[in-house]
Amino acid sequence: MGWRVRAIRGATTADSNTESAIRQVVTELLDELSTANELDPTEIVYVVFTATPDIDAIFPAAIARQRLGWDLVPLLDVQQMVVPGSLNHCIRVLIQFNTPLTQAEIQHIYLRGARFLRPEWSLSTVGTRPQ
Repeated sequence: MGWRVRAIRGATTADSNTESAIRQVVTELLDELSTANELDPTEIVYVVFTATPDIDAIFPAAIARQRLGWDLVPLLDVQQMVVPGSLNHCIRVLIQFNTPLTQAEIQHIYLRGARFLRPEWSLSTVGTRPQ
């Protein structure tokens, strides 16, 4: 079928609004997404991170920019909508990239507390169900 532009979704939650906690979970999420989808930074079209309003100690894109080969990747951070009862300390990512993988082969990954957002895409059992 050849190469196509595809998108990967992922999400995670931080234990707290600290630079170290956010760095840990963003790195974990990007590592899992990169490994599962054989991401080549030179084939990434762009990456959009969203964060709930209670996450502001560091930009997730600043963490991604420090990854090997990601310095030229277009990165953007935006704030998620405020919806009553939604998950706190949540960071989501949308990665658009060029790949020979089919849509069915793309592995979306939801970690920690975010695994309850899309249970069918959950990879990890780390964390607890949000209240």
